[in-house]
Amino acid sequence: MTGSDRRPVVDLTDEEARLRLPLKWGVPDDVIPAWVAEMDYAVDPVVLEAVQRMLADGITGYPLFGWDPELAQSYAAWSARHFGWAPDPEAVHPVVDVTAGVRLAIDVFSGPGGVVFPTPGYNAQFGLATITGREEVRLDVPVSADRAEVDLDRLDRLFADGAQTLILTQPHNPWGRVFTRAELEGIRDVVVRHGARVVSDEIHAPLVLPGAEHVSYLSIDGTHDHAVAVVAASKAFNTAGLRCAQVVVPSTADRRLLADQPMSRNDSHSPIGAVAARAAYDLGDPWLASLVERLDQQRALLGELLAAHLPEVRMRPLEATYLAWLDASAYGHDDAAGVALERGRVKVSPGESYAPGTTGQVRLNIATSSDRLVEIVERLAKAWT
Repeated sequence: MTGSDRRPVVDLTDEEARLRLPLKWGVPDDVIPAWVAEMDYAVDPVVLEAVQRMLADGITGYPLFGWDPELAQSYAAWSARHFGWAPDPEAVHPVVDVTAGVRLAIDVFSGPGGVVFPTPGYNAQFGLATITGREEVRLDVPVSADRAEVDLDRLDRLFADGAQTLILTQPHNPWGRVFTRAELEGIRDVVVRHGARVVSDEIHAPLVLPGAEHVSYLSIDGTHDHAVAVVAASKAFNTAGLRCAQVVVPSTADRRLLADQPMSRNDSHSPIGAVAARAAYDLGDPWLASLVERLDQQRALLGELLAAHLPEVRMRPLEATYLAWLDASAYGHDDAAGVALERGRVKVSPGESYAPGTTGQVRLNIATSSDRLVEIVERLAKAWT
């Protein structure tokens, strides 16, 4: 896609961001927020226009219950264009959001054994296993590791000890990792050996940056009988508040099982969210291309800024997402996020919420203007050094 085919990414002013992103920007005026996974960019106009048309037409009723053919077909076509692989549209079913979709999948498809959760892990998914009546089994990846990888030998032992499900977050938040096909095949082999299940959270798949390639777990041979993926347009298109994700269920038998669940099992998604998702999948490629280019530039800028101002900070290669996992422990602050807020007036996410028991780690959101990112790192340097 050429530059002339793209729609630009527009930075929000501070005033606009405070209005449009009340959670992220609900901080004192002297604090720069760089924490929760929302972008300081205006919504793609085609998505916004689709939502505005729906409201102008007064369409505010319930969504379709169960399968939504238009949404399913839009996602399947989008996946084919972007990843060279697409599910059968009949496999794609709406859910309220990705975390709810992961919970639904565990509830409906998993056995009673423990749920393996690699950590550092997405903080909103801690406790999902417990909510579904299963034990949460953590597979800790050392925060000191240069490249975060799933320890297959450890995973094998956890399944041998009775765990039955793996929550696979890929691309990974907060690692910023994109798993390779070979890595996914290795995970599949361990899972198949133990007759286990995989729930693959792929919400960040649209945000893979140049130099890496997203491979859906479901595109790997021999996965359809034991896995589902949970996907959404919301993270890439900044529409989390519209409440619509999709669970991809390739097995016909699993789809029948899902269809037999009581209505209360799958909380109702938003019809506005479904319209926004269809617009993003059908018409959002020009804006998404601009976004990925912008995030690639921000990634490069962050590397330059850290080298200049915080050379002792370790950052794993950021292959996807706009969320950088930083190890600032060399500067001697156990609560690096707390020091950043108190001394630097920058709000970042504390690493302890993703990797309990760790110190000196933070997650930094770079989806903002270049000027803000410069100021963020300069403030962090003053706070930490």
